[in-house]
Amino acid sequence: MFAPGSRYGGLEIRDIVLADPDGTTRSVPYVVRRVLPRLDDQAALAVHRVAPGERLDDLAARYLSDPTRFWMICDANPVLRPAELDVPGRSFVVAMPRR
Repeated sequence: MFAPGSRYGGLEIRDIVLADPDGTTRSVPYVVRRVLPRLDDQAALAVHRVAPGERLDDLAARYLSDPTRFWMICDANPVLRPAELDVPGRSFVVAMPRR
């Protein structure tokens, strides 16, 4: 259902049965909630200070060799929105979850 590198890759998929107004039922797949790794349970690879014009996907490509893994940078920092990380002058941690 999801690419292996996706933040949702490997998560359990379940089905819920819903009743439609006409009385029929249908099964709808959903992904079990993804729990973020603890900040102190990640191996820091680098600390990066954002320069003007840098974007999170470009930084993910540089540090993690995959621009679609920007979410791993987000997981390693205490922010609610990715846009909080690509502010010039801000420093953030690039990390990998320990498994």
